Amino acid sequence: MTEVTDDDITLIQDMLETMHEACGIGLAATQVGVLKQLLVLDISAADDNEPPKPMAIINPEIIEEEGELEMEEGCLSIPDIRETVTRPETIRIRYNDASMRVQELEADGLLARVIQHEMDHLNGVLFVDHLSAAKRTFLRNRLRKITKGEIDIDYDFVVDKKKPRR
Repeated sequence: MTEVTDDDITLIQDMLETMHEACGIGLAATQVGVLKQLLVLDISAADDNEPPKPMAIINPEIIEEEGELEMEEGCLSIPDIRETVTRPETIRIRYNDASMRVQELEADGLLARVIQHEMDHLNGVLFVDHLSAAKRTFLRNRLRKITKGEIDIDYDFVVDKKKPRR
């Protein structure tokens, strides 16, 4: 993205609403059918004592990574499946904020995890792609049901406030 339009601001607000409605802590534009290098997150939902801290991250790139951390992940796009994934523990990213100002952020723990998970979505990668072939084979039937739409989700994707979709 080279500029942020009024439509992009609406998209960011809709994505945050979708994410919160689904009790998620991160969402990539590609998950709502928009091919833009944009993600939103708010990890305060993981801690009841934290006030909301929504962020929009545009054109993210990891410029530094360090360490390794195993952590369980889930995904709004793959409901009811949670697995342990190994990712860098600490990252430094460069990105544009919603005003297209260049920012750098060092993140670790859950924040680093969510950023990496959502950046994967922007590149067509799902967290299950990080699992061993044996683990993916074990999950094949459940993943097939998700792909075929044979599972129920209890949240809407708000892409246009007039037209929520499941």
